[in-house]
Amino acid sequence: MPSKEEQHPAPATAQTSNNSFRIIATLVAIAAVILAFYQPVKTAFLRQLPKSQTAPLIQRSKMSTTNSNLKIVKRPWNARGHADHGWLYTFHTFSFASYYDPSFEDFGPLRVINEDRVRRGTGFGTHSHAEFLIWSYIVNGELEHKDSMGNLEKLRRGEVQFTSAGTGIRHSEYNRNQNEDVHFLQIWAKPNVSRLAPSYKTRKFTDEMKTDRLLRIMESVDRHSGKDEETEPIPMHADLSMSASILHPGKSVTHDLVKEGQRKVYLHVVMGDKTQPKSGGARIKIGEVELGEGDGAFVTGAAGPGKVEVESVGEKPAEFLLFDMGQ
Repeated sequence: MPSKEEQHPAPATAQTSNNSFRIIATLVAIAAVILAFYQPVKTAFLRQLPKSQTAPLIQRSKMSTTNSNLKIVKRPWNARGHADHGWLYTFHTFSFASYYDPSFEDFGPLRVINEDRVRRGTGFGTHSHAEFLIWSYIVNGELEHKDSMGNLEKLRRGEVQFTSAGTGIRHSEYNRNQNEDVHFLQIWAKPNVSRLAPSYKTRKFTDEMKTDRLLRIMESVDRHSGKDEETEPIPMHADLSMSASILHPGKSVTHDLVKEGQRKVYLHVVMGDKTQPKSGGARIKIGEVELGEGDGAFVTGAAGPGKVEVESVGEKPAEFLLFDMGQ
């Protein structure tokens, strides 16, 4: 007959297993505390992990950062180039026509942001363009576009007309309306492919589509869905995305950077009148920097994946554009 010890071996084995489990659990807890509070050990530990394990940790860290490490330089509305030709009242964010400042030639692919007001019954006569990507964002009024590709149309608020000039086009932009001036932004970008065949596209983006959200208006062909639908952004050959918003006071929107790595961001607040109001008006805030009507901001230090948050802090809804660009 087996002895009592031989009949009941299980309790001794279970006790040994329990002791081993407690020791392992204690060691794991101590290691967790060290990793949490002692950065050098934590860093060394992460370096030893395979990249597939560390990548999610790094990505979550970046994605949780909003407006941190950003360098924001304000471009005041009245520091821009300005001209009043009678028929044309304009501000230039970058060097253009008779305005030249070597400090403001371009920003990433962005080359031109002109905020134009064209008097009723006047306009830009027929002229030539090549290579540049050119689009008009209509704020108020009516603008006639006519070009050498056979396009002729009248553009109104919410419409965006895009031309890829490529190997060369000729066009005119005229305000045929005898009752009101036209206010629009003319924007140019440098393409990342030369000698493209000229192309043309118009889309309408209503106020409702832009209210209290960021709506993608322009998008790189590399990120575009490829769908030719009215709700889709206009594709172009540049590492540039442009979104628009009409943001009510107290509301905020968050922009997810469109691509990994270093990005440049530019913001522009649309003007409600020919000058910025001395008080009140539309205002937005990014980081600790406030922008009023006509102001812009050069933002560097952004890196994807990551986010940029914009808040409306003025007395009326702020209409603004946000550009997300490669270096």
